[in-house]
Amino acid sequence: MSNGVPKSFEEKLDRIDAIVKELESGRVELDRAIELFKEGKTLTRECEQLLRGAQEQVDKALNDPPPAG
Repeated sequence: MSNGVPKSFEEKLDRIDAIVKELESGRVELDRAIELFKEGKTLTRECEQLLRGAQEQVDKALNDPPPAG
């Protein structure tokens, strides 16, 4: 994770997990909680896009004809 921005799917999931833990702690001020919620929502959307792309790749691989040989 460079510059504090999660890039990989796994890094995004780790950050979402950290956000959830911080929110569940009950020690977060309202402004911070809103900021964390927005970040988590954005990361969730990004993960969903990555999963859709991975599913498309798997579907394509399954539908490709086997190599001639």
